[in-house]
Amino acid sequence: MSLAPRAVLVHRTTEYEELVARHGTHGQAAFFLSSRGRDIEEIAERHRRTRRALAEVTAAIPLTWRQTRVERRDLDRFLFAPEDVVVVVGQDGLVANVAKYLAGQPVVGIDTDPGRNPGVLVRHRPADAGALLAATAGVEELTMVEAVADDTQRLVALNEIYLGAAGHQTARYRLGLDGDGGVAEAQASSGVLVGTGTGATGWIRSVWQERGGGLRLPAPTEERLLWYVREAWPSPATGTARVAGELSAAGRLTLTVESERLIAFGDGIESDAVELTWGQRVTVGVCGERLRLVG
Repeated sequence: MSLAPRAVLVHRTTEYEELVARHGTHGQAAFFLSSRGRDIEEIAERHRRTRRALAEVTAAIPLTWRQTRVERRDLDRFLFAPEDVVVVVGQDGLVANVAKYLAGQPVVGIDTDPGRNPGVLVRHRPADAGALLAATAGVEELTMVEAVADDTQRLVALNEIYLGAAGHQTARYRLGLDGDGGVAEAQASSGVLVGTGTGATGWIRSVWQERGGGLRLPAPTEERLLWYVREAWPSPATGTARVAGELSAAGRLTLTVESERLIAFGDGIESDAVELTWGQRVTVGVCGERLRLVG
């Protein structure tokens, strides 16, 4: 007998909850903000909207389904099952946060604050949840990026992967590309960014704009990545000939570490990073898995 689907509601602690946890009570948090010319009511109202959205989505889950909730900070300890339907209630970034932990489960993005969120990944309103859960067949498969180290460590991201020094200080490495006959350039920079079409609305786009937009941004479903070296430093020992490019579905970018410690992290979550030491190699390219986003 097959298991009934399980709805996994993914959410994050609200700004209001974080404030009250830090200051102890609503009144103390309100005083702290008012002494700095801010009103807590704006933050409290966003908190109420988020809670109403969670309640509305929960009520829309079919009675025959199982359900559970997971907070963003617990994602790395949560075990997703093949029959899960993941419902992200919050901001676009929360979809990216959960993507790396999935293996083909459909994701429904619910926007708790329309107009404040771009709505690139959280495309639906709480009132739409019932109809979306009843028919999760219409999915868009979004390209992801992966980094694989020579010691089998692996990192997957929906938007982008950053490779560099912790704290974004100077990183030293050799950068090579498939098809270049093994030629690699020694570089010193503040890191390398490799992003997808979904990431082209965020960090990658800002770098792309600074570089004059010479490369065509990929679409979210396109099996193509863009990569940029940030602030490459020319010296007698380091070059700047390779500072930007694109990777096809089969293309790979390789970094050989020449610093005591470099890290690779995805989608801005530096706390969940792959650590690399001198002499290690890491290869970055299009991931074979996709994020299956409903609607």
